[in-house]
Amino acid sequence: MSEIKEAVYQDITYEESDHVGVLTINRPEKHNALRFTTYDEIEEVVRTTTARALIITGAGRSFCSGDDLQEVMMGTEAPRKYADMTPLGKALLEADVPIIAAVNGAAVGWGMELCLLADLRIASARARFGEIFVKRGLVPDVGGMTRLESIVGRQQAMRLLLTGDIIDAAEAQRIGLVLDVVEPEALLDSARALAGSIAANPPLAVRRTKAGLRLAGEKREYEEFGRWFSAAIRDLKGTRDHKESVAAFLEKREPHYTGE
Repeated sequence: MSEIKEAVYQDITYEESDHVGVLTINRPEKHNALRFTTYDEIEEVVRTTTARALIITGAGRSFCSGDDLQEVMMGTEAPRKYADMTPLGKALLEADVPIIAAVNGAAVGWGMELCLLADLRIASARARFGEIFVKRGLVPDVGGMTRLESIVGRQQAMRLLLTGDIIDAAEAQRIGLVLDVVEPEALLDSARALAGSIAANPPLAVRRTKAGLRLAGEKREYEEFGRWFSAAIRDLKGTRDHKESVAAFLEKREPHYTGE
């Protein structure tokens, strides 16, 4: 076994050995919800990793519960406004390193985006998946809008996007969202085995193959979509329904939407 390399971050942990990197979102007390620091740290690893295959997973019971509404939407830090797509989404799309999502629990909102922007997904039997943006009066980022349909087909994508329903691991495997479902204690070992089989191949050929698949199978203009998404989010965040959705979630009550 090669030497284990570790890096110190605030919201994530990262270690690399035998050419396989493991990025763990490490906010278990918040169900690994993402704040701006978390986004930045994941993006840094994705852009700088020297691994030949990268696993993304979550600490504790959840994979990632999406944005930390208290900090991202309701906190004192000024909200970020992007003219293009979310920088982490762009980093994941552009990454030539193969990325495996090891989904150990809830993957909703931007947690679902992380799954969709990975190349391969292995789920724990306890995993749950949901594109819940519509329930917040918003639209998904690049993963939901450009990847989901190609993975599960148009009807299943429409069902998940328009209802915001959360599905379990068995249903996710049935519709082709995940490659395999394993027992929770076997998840990371299964992800490492898959990553290891990728990392054992010539790294330049692996990266060029992934780049070719991206070119051949994903012809959408991501930059153009990024501009559309940013404009849509700006508009929707100004609506009464979005504000009501966030308030109802935080106050643990049913929302009342008016279409305004």
